[in-house]
Amino acid sequence: MLTGEEQVDRGRTPARGAGGFRVYDTRTSTVRDLETVEPGKVSIYHCGLTVQSAPHVGHIRKEVVFDVLRRWLTHLGLEVTVVANVTDIDDKILAKAAANGEPWWALAYRFERELHAAYDALGCLPPTYEPRATGHVPEMIELIKTLVERGHAYAAEDGSGDVYFDVLSWPAYGELSHQAVADMEPAADADPRGKRDSRDFALWKGYKAGEPETASWWTPWGRGRPGWHLECSAMAAKYLGTAFDIHGGGLDLRFPHHENELAQSTAAGQQFATYWMHNGWVTAAGEKMSKSLGNGALVSEVVQAYPPRAVRFYLAAPHYRSAIEFSDTSLAEATAALDRIDTFVQRATALAGLVDPVVPDAFATAMNDDLGTPGAVAVLYTAVRQGNSALNAEDKETVATSLAEVRGMLRVLGLDLDDPAWQGSASDGRLEGVVDGLVGALLRQRAQARRDRDFATADALRDLLTEVGVEVADTPQGAEWSLKHATTTSSENV
Repeated sequence: MLTGEEQVDRGRTPARGAGGFRVYDTRTSTVRDLETVEPGKVSIYHCGLTVQSAPHVGHIRKEVVFDVLRRWLTHLGLEVTVVANVTDIDDKILAKAAANGEPWWALAYRFERELHAAYDALGCLPPTYEPRATGHVPEMIELIKTLVERGHAYAAEDGSGDVYFDVLSWPAYGELSHQAVADMEPAADADPRGKRDSRDFALWKGYKAGEPETASWWTPWGRGRPGWHLECSAMAAKYLGTAFDIHGGGLDLRFPHHENELAQSTAAGQQFATYWMHNGWVTAAGEKMSKSLGNGALVSEVVQAYPPRAVRFYLAAPHYRSAIEFSDTSLAEATAALDRIDTFVQRATALAGLVDPVVPDAFATAMNDDLGTPGAVAVLYTAVRQGNSALNAEDKETVATSLAEVRGMLRVLGLDLDDPAWQGSASDGRLEGVVDGLVGALLRQRAQARRDRDFATADALRDLLTEVGVEVADTPQGAEWSLKHATTTSSENV
């Protein structure tokens, strides 16, 4: 871990303990100081996608939220390990593959690749490790054995091969979702005939006639496949240990998935996660965006309609625990806001040159308060406004200060254009120089026409640039241009 002086030297906020960061813990319903299992290190597990279909914006919000969290904790000087699983065996995967007439494993892999494409499109760092459920069946079997030995699990007496967690054997069940067992609905993840109690959930599902044999494994209880909840407990413990820092996911996973994970892991004698983070939904017409409702906006389609950086900004700017409504208006506003920020960065860089990114104290205060991105983005907007005022006054020193702060804040949010994630966004990087040269030549012709007082020609050149998507702004430093809704800007000081 870096010392406080080293962090200041690198433009970072000095860390206090675990960086001075506080997080809302779903289990305790309080905002708590982050105190990590290992000093200077943070371990995070967040539930990945069940790869039954292509990811929509509702799925990818979680990825963006935890990517920003990871970047901020890294900025504080902490060593961050992120494990995010892929659920590649599941009832829904088997059903969809059968309906499509393709092997279940081929379908799962196809959509896993689409998930990775969505990560890349929105500039998300890949997890430190991304385990697949199918690769961890031995660990799952060992966990079931432990639960059976401790009296918290049992094999179905009907010979089906199912194994269930005994909810009534664990008095703490319901502590994450703050529910009483008596108020819970029956668990619907397996045939109720083999259960002792309708609320018991499946740890293992016995093989049934007609299912692909490739989707089953041998166990002491017969051939079958893992239950969904069991998978994450086994993978989290394998890579992060039986005690780790943060477990996260979408709010819809709090119950039953995360409740069941917590119960089976702690019943097996593990400490499991210290903090539980849940991001809010992305809604469409007021309803949660989901596959089952058919109202999901696919990431692959949305990033064709709007710049990927703007989509990321739209997802990152609201507080992670709030619900956000998906709409063209919201995405258009995010695009316009990011364009204004980019235009400032381009103009300021032209005047002040390269600067070292710095994160202002007000931004750090907001981010340390439960990842308060709304307050942090407000600081970003203020820095841009102050910088623009300084540009108009040709105050180079203030421009440089604002530019350093804006670049530092964009870096934490994963929106800095110098981030390698955005370097491959163009189909051919050589085009940037070509476009810059051609636009610059036209702007020089326009400048000469204005000096010659040939305003008709000057206006015609500006109209030509506008027609092909180039916006021109005349400033005291010269004509500056940017691409409409683009993720890059440039200039020609003439």
